[in-house]
Amino acid sequence: MKKYVIVILFISLCVPFTSNAQEDLLDMLESSQEPQTNYTIATFKNTKLVSGNSIETNGQGVLQFMIQHRFGTLNSGWRDLWGLDNSTIRLGFEYGITDHLNIGLGRASFLKTYDGMIKWRFLRQKSGAKNFPFSATAVSSIYLNSSEWIDPERENYFSSRLSFHHSLLIARKFNDKISIQLMPTMVHTNLVSTPQDENTVYAMGFGTSIKLSGSIRLNAEYYYLLPDQVYSKELTNSLSIGVDIETGGHVFQLHVTNSKGMTEQSLVTNTTGAWGDGDIYFGFNISRVFNVGKKKVEH
Repeated sequence: MKKYVIVILFISLCVPFTSNAQEDLLDMLESSQEPQTNYTIATFKNTKLVSGNSIETNGQGVLQFMIQHRFGTLNSGWRDLWGLDNSTIRLGFEYGITDHLNIGLGRASFLKTYDGMIKWRFLRQKSGAKNFPFSATAVSSIYLNSSEWIDPERENYFSSRLSFHHSLLIARKFNDKISIQLMPTMVHTNLVSTPQDENTVYAMGFGTSIKLSGSIRLNAEYYYLLPDQVYSKELTNSLSIGVDIETGGHVFQLHVTNSKGMTEQSLVTNTTGAWGDGDIYFGFNISRVFNVGKKKVEH
């Protein structure tokens, strides 16, 4: 009996010391761990804000297929069912070479344009051990207008079909609800309509995304074309408002806009619709992603 009493007393004396030693050891381990850097994710729900690009890129080995669709203007009247009888479409693919470097190809029925894109996210917003206030992505595109020549009798050059666009996208996610993006943009067109038109024009874009619920976000996108650059047509500034609806692997984007085209080139240099006159297009984007390559393994 005495032996059992001695054992019980020994255990009761040792347990507090053991518990304290474990706590001290955990405290030492936690204090020795280096502070973690947390990278901001999901600033926007898609690689497109509305029609223009967002800072987001597809991950390595991810292929994104996107259908962009625009009906006619609402002021086209009841005979065209307020635009539903008329439509333009763009089909596009974007592929992640790395998590931060994407390439893309597309074809739009508007002006029968083929386009190629390269997109590089070179800065990421982060907090913790290292802080940085915003993310930044560079986007460059080339466009080929495959429409028939306006004047086939004159000497036409292949280079006259080409135009280019470059954007610097700078975005910040302020919290789980609100993100904003600035989009200084340049568009160069090899062949313009008149000698007075500038081949290279500049615009400043602004976009925002506001979370309404777990799967729905409200988006807005605006491109301000700097004055005294284009004289051959009455251009207006592109304004688009839409919502993102996320359902598993799909993201549905519904929007209204005064732009018929669906790329930065069209948004900046081919927007002629006026909201006040009812030149409003209803449209949608549908995207689906597929894992087609090997994802890198991080250690």
